[in-house]
Amino acid sequence: MKWVTRQLGDVAQLSLGKMLDEKKNKGEPRPYLANINVRWGEFELGELREMRFQEGEKDRFGLKYGDIVMCEGGESGRCAIWKDETPGMMFQKALHRIRPYECLDSRFLFYDFLHKGKIGGFSGLLTGSTIKHLPAEKLAKLEIRIPEISQQRRIADVLSAYDDLMENNRRRMALLEESARLLYREWFVRLRFPGHTHTHTRVATGLPNGWERKTLGDICTDLRDTVSPDELESDTPYIGLEHMPRRSISLTAWGSAESVTSTKLRFKAGDIVFGKIRPYFHKVGVAFNEGVSSSDAIVMRAAADDLRSFVLMAVSSDEFVAEASQTMREGSKMPRADWKLMVQYPIALPPPALLARFEESIGAITDQLRNLCFQNQKLRTARDLLLPRLMSGEIAV
Repeated sequence: MKWVTRQLGDVAQLSLGKMLDEKKNKGEPRPYLANINVRWGEFELGELREMRFQEGEKDRFGLKYGDIVMCEGGESGRCAIWKDETPGMMFQKALHRIRPYECLDSRFLFYDFLHKGKIGGFSGLLTGSTIKHLPAEKLAKLEIRIPEISQQRRIADVLSAYDDLMENNRRRMALLEESARLLYREWFVRLRFPGHTHTHTRVATGLPNGWERKTLGDICTDLRDTVSPDELESDTPYIGLEHMPRRSISLTAWGSAESVTSTKLRFKAGDIVFGKIRPYFHKVGVAFNEGVSSSDAIVMRAAADDLRSFVLMAVSSDEFVAEASQTMREGSKMPRADWKLMVQYPIALPPPALLARFEESIGAITDQLRNLCFQNQKLRTARDLLLPRLMSGEIAV
C-alpha cells in the first residue's frame, strides 16, 4: 500500500488558543480547558474553570468530537483526542487545536503523534533555550506519512482496541474508587456504620461507644527516606506530581528514575503519596509498586496494617484535603501543605472490629485497582510494541 508524505498544515486545520481575560470576556460562561488537563491518550479533566467569552468565539476557540489538543509547551507533543460531545469547550493559548481534514483519520494522526513523541520526532521543531515551545507555524510543517484513508482506519482500529480496553479498565477503577469513598463517608463521616443503631454515644466525647479521639499523627507517619539520583537504578519507578491524577486514590502512572536529577523520597507498595504543592489539586493516592517520589510530595505509612485502608480514605477525603489547603504554607513560588499542621488533624478512630471489617472491604477494592492498573500497563506495552511497526507500514493490516 502506497504511503505519501504531507505537511501537517496541508492535511489538518491548526488553531492556537488565546490567553483568556475574564474581565474582558463578558459573554456566556463556558468550560475552559488548560494544558494541565492534557495527558497522553486521555483527558483527565479535573475541575474545569468557567470563563466568559465574546459572542462568536465559540467556533474559533471551541472543541468538537475528534479534535486533537496538543500542548504548545512542556512535554513535546503531549496530546489527546477530545471525545466529548459537550459544546462550547474552550482552550487556552498554551494549547493547539488540530482538526484533521477528511483525508486524515483523527485516531491515526493521534497515534502518529504518539509515535513521534516516543522517538523524539518533535525535537527539530522546538525553540527556546530553557522553555521549549511548538509554535503553530513550525507545527504546520511537521511531516506526516499517511496511507489512503481506509488503511489509516484499519491501523487506528488495531491500536484503538488496546486503548478501548484500557479505557474500560479506567472506568471500572473509577467506579471502584467511588464505592470506596461512599463506604468511608457512610461509616466514618455520617457514622452509619454496621450496628450504629444499637451503639450508644458517649456524652462526654460525642463519639459512639468504643471510639477514640486521635490525630492523624497517631495513626500514620511521614516517611523521609531520601535518596540521591546516583543511588538509583535507571528503571526504578518514579512518581512525580505530573504523574498523579486529581481526586483518585490510584497511582497508576509513573516514569523512570533515569530522568531524575535531584534528591527523591523512597516509598514501598501500599504507601500513600500526597502532593503537597497546591494541595487543593487533590493529588493523593496509594502506590502499587516500590519506587521513588518527588520531594514535593509527602509519603505516608499507616502505623499498623489494620489502619492502611482507613488512613488512605481519610487523607484522600474531601474534608482532609480542604483542611490541608486551608493550612498550607505560602512558599516563595507555590503554596505547600504543612505536615506539622496536618498531623494535628482530628480523627475519630473506630474500634478494632469495625476497622478490620473496613480493611477487608477497602483492601479488596485496592487489590482490584492494583490488578487493573497492571493490566493497563501490559496493554500499553503491547500497544507500544505494535505502534512503530504499524506507523512505518512494516506491518500491513
